[in-house]
Amino acid sequence: MAAWDLSVTVDELGPDSPPVTISVTSDLHIGGVILKIVEQIKVKRDWSDYAMWWEQKQRWLLRTAWTLDKCGVQADAKLIFSAQHKPVMLGLPNGVTLRMCASFSAPVFRTVLEIGKVLNFRHPEELSLLRPVEEKKKKKDKKSEEEIYDITDIPLTSASVQCLYNGMPAHFADSPKTEAVYKMLSVSQPSPAPETLAKLYRPASIVDKTHIHTRWLDSSRSLKHQGIQENDKLWLRFKYFSLYDLDPRYDVVRLTQLYEQARWAILLEDIDCTEEEMMLFGALQYHIGKVSQSDAQALTSGLEDLDSALQCLEVKMGAESSATEMLENMTAPELNDYLKILRPRRLTLKGYKQYWCKFKDTSISYFKSQEESLGEPIQQLHIKGSEVAPDINVAGQKFCIKLLVPAPEGMNEVYLRCENEKQYAQWMAACKLASKGLTMADSSFDNEVQSIQTFLSMQRTNPGAQVTQSDENINTLSLVSPRYHKKFKAKQVTPRILEAYQNVAQLPLMTAILRFLQIWQGLPDFGISYFMVRFKGSRKDEVIGVANNRLIRVDLGVGDAVKTWRYNTMRQWNVNWDIRQVAIEFDGHINIAFSCVDADCKIVHEYIGGYIFMSTRGRDQSDTLNVELFHKLTGGHEAL
Repeated sequence: MAAWDLSVTVDELGPDSPPVTISVTSDLHIGGVILKIVEQIKVKRDWSDYAMWWEQKQRWLLRTAWTLDKCGVQADAKLIFSAQHKPVMLGLPNGVTLRMCASFSAPVFRTVLEIGKVLNFRHPEELSLLRPVEEKKKKKDKKSEEEIYDITDIPLTSASVQCLYNGMPAHFADSPKTEAVYKMLSVSQPSPAPETLAKLYRPASIVDKTHIHTRWLDSSRSLKHQGIQENDKLWLRFKYFSLYDLDPRYDVVRLTQLYEQARWAILLEDIDCTEEEMMLFGALQYHIGKVSQSDAQALTSGLEDLDSALQCLEVKMGAESSATEMLENMTAPELNDYLKILRPRRLTLKGYKQYWCKFKDTSISYFKSQEESLGEPIQQLHIKGSEVAPDINVAGQKFCIKLLVPAPEGMNEVYLRCENEKQYAQWMAACKLASKGLTMADSSFDNEVQSIQTFLSMQRTNPGAQVTQSDENINTLSLVSPRYHKKFKAKQVTPRILEAYQNVAQLPLMTAILRFLQIWQGLPDFGISYFMVRFKGSRKDEVIGVANNRLIRVDLGVGDAVKTWRYNTMRQWNVNWDIRQVAIEFDGHINIAFSCVDADCKIVHEYIGGYIFMSTRGRDQSDTLNVELFHKLTGGHEAL
């Protein structure tokens, strides 16, 4: 077979060096080409991490046994012989930037799994990488450069089980420098100054919230394929909010970074919350910051108290014993009580009316009085597939549940008003479970009631308790979002935060972080990623929200959800890659189709497939992740 010349650029020799030319034949395999290059350049070093990148085709030639002919490489191919692992600047949820090695040749999904292993994140499949928001460079000389922590010398481990030393992975225990980096990963950062907070970008509307989600990288393609260069900055963030198997004993880094992401989402008004909730978030941040920074807090926090260990065990036991409980409780529990109901109608100002309400399975029936409850109800509300949101003011003794109930023409708004905290906790828990298609017989009902009552008790003011001003001057404006900087002066916010602080001051660090995350998860907008789309046959832009269990159609005119579709009623979804349109079919012959306005439809497709993949994880399965299934569900027509 005739020999021909192939020129290859070698990264190691520097950008200005001429390409290396080698003589090859079409039946020479890629491994043989690499061997010839290494022999010709005569540089002694470990070349095992190097591979060939084909510039015109934008792909790696990783199958070293394939011949040039099989790969389709000819004399005009522009090949680069480059390292597969290179450093990137990784911005973490807590605002710290690490310089660490990442794979430029593996799909981003595998790259994130590798990064998660190094940084000691369990379940790194919930994370992903996105391009950062460009910051405007102003007064460069005045602004000090941000500190970058270099951990490129930490090898990317292939071991699935981390060796722990003094409570941290062994590769961080090698030197005081890496120990300090691990401490920064696992300890929450001090609150930002209010001035810093006011300068940061905040989404002003739901349309602004759609922009950040256009920046996610494609999980099925490599960093190199997506134009990422060595030392480029990327953000590592939680992408899928199906938080699985959180355990304070092993998840110090994961919980701390999740807390930081939640905290910044609240401070930058990425997620809406009420004034009372904001004060409670502020109090918890103050407490967590205080406990984290205190010298007494050893790095290996482990478990602060036996209670949370038992609680953790209880939750796991609860999950396992549900089958036997189901047999014991063959009669599904019911709730029966007087509630006030309001159905807002346009152009009428009708107030709340009292009815006798009966909650059975996943629906609420209401009657004029208890005596009439044996007959036909005035109406039955089917809660499955509804949106459930709290509308409460503990100080004002207002306990309302806002329901958006599915109807053929959209969503009907209904408010239920409860008399007291106990009644509210039970009905709210029942509504939350029913919206997911679960009844009160489910083992999680009591836990849900308990967590709602805990949340209410934390918001309760304690008039008897003396609000003690702490020794250091507490900067409360750095604990609440800038909206409240305009609304209140610091001296108005401080007593309210310190009042809420009385309810949480005794909590151990990990319990406080878990409590913060629990309240964050209870917010109506929690875990919804918004995209600007145009539905088939429509001429106007709308917003679709992708959550861990449903899709939400949002009308930009009103800003409210007009329709919800649950994944458990989804029959199939597919993408027409030619016209970039996502089509979904649900039970009951419901079909929707939309194209994305500013994001790639691959991102939405990956979100839906990713959430369905997250729901397949279970305790009965082994810890090994089914990467192939993830790519099948999210990869689209380029699935690996």
